[in-house]
Amino acid sequence: MTEFTDPACPWAWGSEPVFRRLRHGLAPRLRWRRAFGILFDEDDDPAPDPDAEARWYEGFIEGVAVHTRAPYAARLHWLTRTSWPASVVAKAAEAQGEQVADRVLRRLRETTFVLGRPADTLAAAEEAVQGVPGLDVRQLLDERALSAARDAVRADRAEARRPLAEVYGLQGPGPHPGRAKELTEGHRYALPTLLFEGPGGRICVPGWRPLRDYLDAASTAAGTPLRLPAPLGPDDASALWRSLTEPELRSLTSGSEPPADAVRVVTANGPLWLHPDEAKHHPATKAQAAGVSDNETPKGVH
Repeated sequence: MTEFTDPACPWAWGSEPVFRRLRHGLAPRLRWRRAFGILFDEDDDPAPDPDAEARWYEGFIEGVAVHTRAPYAARLHWLTRTSWPASVVAKAAEAQGEQVADRVLRRLRETTFVLGRPADTLAAAEEAVQGVPGLDVRQLLDERALSAARDAVRADRAEARRPLAEVYGLQGPGPHPGRAKELTEGHRYALPTLLFEGPGGRICVPGWRPLRDYLDAASTAAGTPLRLPAPLGPDDASALWRSLTEPELRSLTSGSEPPADAVRVVTANGPLWLHPDEAKHHPATKAQAAGVSDNETPKGVH
């Protein structure tokens, strides 16, 4: 399965409850690969009014969250200037294992959607991933590792710009049907898009979809019905994923209540729940300690 994504995409951020459930539940049968589609490219023209552009995208994020219920920062301090640094760092983290890579990408997403300060430079990405369990930051930022990761992201970007004919001109269903995005040089997959391939064929599921659509596509590609195991308990889910939104509590756990020891981070659209060990290193807790949290009152971590 290939996931076309970008660290700064609000639809991809809002799809995490479903994607996490799929990745975990189908792990014995499914090889999950991420392809970074580069939502914000390096040669995009700079906005004539950066603050107005940030306010526009802030409104776009809020509009997406009406459907996804995902958290977002009360203020987006700037629009992501380029997706390349976060994508390259996330790709480089894959050399250190799937779980480490998942946690690195999650931290990078949260710089936009929890902090409102996108990690769109290498230095910001490095700061965001400090303290990720199992991550060797020196190995991550090795020049050869970054060079190889950049080549891989360049290939991802090119792959995302060769969408299947079936995603051109889609009109539905839902608020984000996944129609191929028209660009000046052609088209790319909408983000996110999942592409399942297996003995039963190739199935493309673009845009914002319910869990059942993805599970049906996976079953078709596998050539056999697939079922997900029962959700985890809240404590086990917190230990595994370390950072949970309220939609993720409902999707990934056997209840809707967070673990008693979870650390609550307030956002403009519901809390983020952090495992206590995650909270020790998370950028949101660092921002609160420095007195620079911008989310709605009551601010910061409780």
